[in-house]
Amino acid sequence: MNRSIRALSATAAALALTLILSGCSAWFATDDGPAESTPTGEQVDSDLAPFYSQVLQWDGCGDGLQCAEASAPLSYSDPAAGEISLALVRHVATGNDRIGSLLVNPGGPGGSGYDFVADSLDYATDKKLQASFDIVGFDPRGVGRSSAVSCYDSAEMDEYLYGLTEAKRGTDAWIAELAASSDAFAAACADETGPLLGTVDTQSAARDLDLLRAALGDTELNFLGYSYGTFLGATYAELFPEKVGRFVLDGAVDPSTSNFEVTKTQAVGFENALRAYLADCVTGEDCPFRGSVDNALTTIGALMASVDASPITATDGRQLGANALLTAIIYPLYQATAWPQLSVMFDTVMHGSADGAFQFADAYNGRDADGNYSDNSTESFMAINCIDYAYNADPASMRAQAAELAEAAPVIGPYMSFGDIGCANWPYTFTGERDEIHAAGAAPILVVGTTNDPATPYVWAQQLAEQLDSGTLVTYTGEGHTAYNKSNSCVNDAVDSYLVDGIVPAADPQC
Repeated sequence: MNRSIRALSATAAALALTLILSGCSAWFATDDGPAESTPTGEQVDSDLAPFYSQVLQWDGCGDGLQCAEASAPLSYSDPAAGEISLALVRHVATGNDRIGSLLVNPGGPGGSGYDFVADSLDYATDKKLQASFDIVGFDPRGVGRSSAVSCYDSAEMDEYLYGLTEAKRGTDAWIAELAASSDAFAAACADETGPLLGTVDTQSAARDLDLLRAALGDTELNFLGYSYGTFLGATYAELFPEKVGRFVLDGAVDPSTSNFEVTKTQAVGFENALRAYLADCVTGEDCPFRGSVDNALTTIGALMASVDASPITATDGRQLGANALLTAIIYPLYQATAWPQLSVMFDTVMHGSADGAFQFADAYNGRDADGNYSDNSTESFMAINCIDYAYNADPASMRAQAAELAEAAPVIGPYMSFGDIGCANWPYTFTGERDEIHAAGAAPILVVGTTNDPATPYVWAQQLAEQLDSGTLVTYTGEGHTAYNKSNSCVNDAVDSYLVDGIVPAADPQC
């Protein structure tokens, strides 16, 4: 994991709809005003009973939506130690045959499910789901409107994400600069966030899901998770298999992979996506590259090395280095519909302008034109990942891994190396094991994988579906990150039939 190359939320475009999506704003029915959820009343441990039995108060919050706030224990190992708040938004089922609630997570980690549902309901779900379920978006612990991780102000975040090192990449002095930057960020997160910082792990977030399920009045959890959301959902299924309702995990993460395996697989995935983009680009008239795909990759590699050595100054005074340029390249690779804009960006950078690249990088990082950050996705991404994985910042080990990355992905790999530095001295560390998840006894779980997904490569979907005792794999042959509710009716029909009608595909469908 590199500090400036972090996994996007499950549908990357959801973080910057104006750049990649069009027509995704939902039309909402008139909201029905204040309402209460009736909890299930199930028996739980006495120290958790107040949380499971809480009555959610829903108030209209515009555009036909209802919003509420739930309480959860700061620490499940000591529920009396304090409370946190979880922000919820829902679109009430429009049909007469309501099934229950469907909780939606867009990924990240650090993506806001609240914003995902509030801003792009028709991108997250389709009309069939909206008729049958209350669509519920939530911000996991540490994220957005919930009790949130906080670290830096906007100016400090600019320096953290876009600041350039003085030493040459890969040298001891360069490593020391990155370590100092990462340590300062970690210290700020600890100071600004307090004890919450140590409890934003995915296991705790999955336990929050069970609490929300009960408070919403559902005996089983229905869940639609994208990207990292698949890990959150799979973790829930492992902890509470008997409470699994209808689960769809799209853009799957293999829960057994190490941090370095994630980085390497993603580096290869993005390099393959870059190849796919170039194969399409070089056949068109507006492509900034000429010749073969391999020649174009060589040009991009030279461009990366050039800005790494001599950054390009943007009109706002910021300097475009290799890490920021890589962020700008990766962002539009999440959706093939953004490839034309990627061509324009490459053309402008090759002609000495950094502004287009910063537009992509800023959209990825949630930075607006005034230099303000719209959310805490960077802080929460780091905080969650730093205690969900183990890290090894030994320079010799990182150099060996860097060589492996460069061999596996010659253009992208060198700039995704040394990511362990970011979490090496985090105040809280991962102490468990990254194991396979089987969720023995769970109801059928649908796993959706895209063959050329750069961020969550198809092999992860295969592995997760195989690990889960009740997993069924839906394969979409195509480009982009996640597949449901895009243009493929085969995937949509399989998912809708399962979620709405409970029909599990007889065999692993190929779409």
